[in-house]
Parts: sequence; structure tokens; C-alpha cells
Amino acid sequence: MQSLTAPELAALCADAQARPLLLDVREPWETALARIPAGSGDALFVPMMQIPQRLADIDRARSVVCICHHGARSAQVVAFLVQQGYGAVYNLTGGIDAWSREVDASVPRY
Repeated sequence: MQSLTAPELAALCADAQARPLLLDVREPWETALARIPAGSGDALFVPMMQIPQRLADIDRARSVVCICHHGARSAQVVAFLVQQGYGAVYNLTGGIDAWSREVDASVPRY
């Protein structure tokens, strides 16, 4: 499984040409608490259990970084997307919690 650290994702998001699609697979109450800032690139919020029904919303032509709270749910989604034929799919190691600790302390931890 391919993965990125929070600082590696921040570097990708800073490059307008390389920005991946940020696929946040947390529940709505979680995304209401904390999320990667909008200026970091395109984000799609699809709870993990809805991924199979929402595959058409996930652009196969783009790199996709899956995000959850600590990285476990998003790792499962990465494995599923790879099985579905998606190519450049990455897991954010440590999830939004790592983003808050390592990149942007203004993002609340929960």
C-alpha cells in the first residue's frame, strides 16, 4: 500500500500542478470537527461505508489521498480502490491527527 506522511502531503498540496484529490472517508460529525484547509486542494467527503456507491464521484485520472482520523479506515479504502482499478491511491499515515500534529496545529485534534 502506498502512503504519505502529513509533511509529504503538505508538500504535494503546496504544488498546484501536483495537488491530489483529498478523499476524506470520515463521518460528517468528524469532518465538522476538523479538516484539512480548503486551500490545500480539492476535497471530497464520502464516509467509508458509502465508497462503493460513490465510486463514480472519485476521479480515476487523479492521484487520490485517503484520509481518516488515524489512518486505519483510509487504509481499508485505499485497498478497496486499488481492487477497483484505481492507480495512484495513497493513505495519509496517521490521518487528520498527524496533519494537526505535524503540519497545521490550527486543525483541532479529537
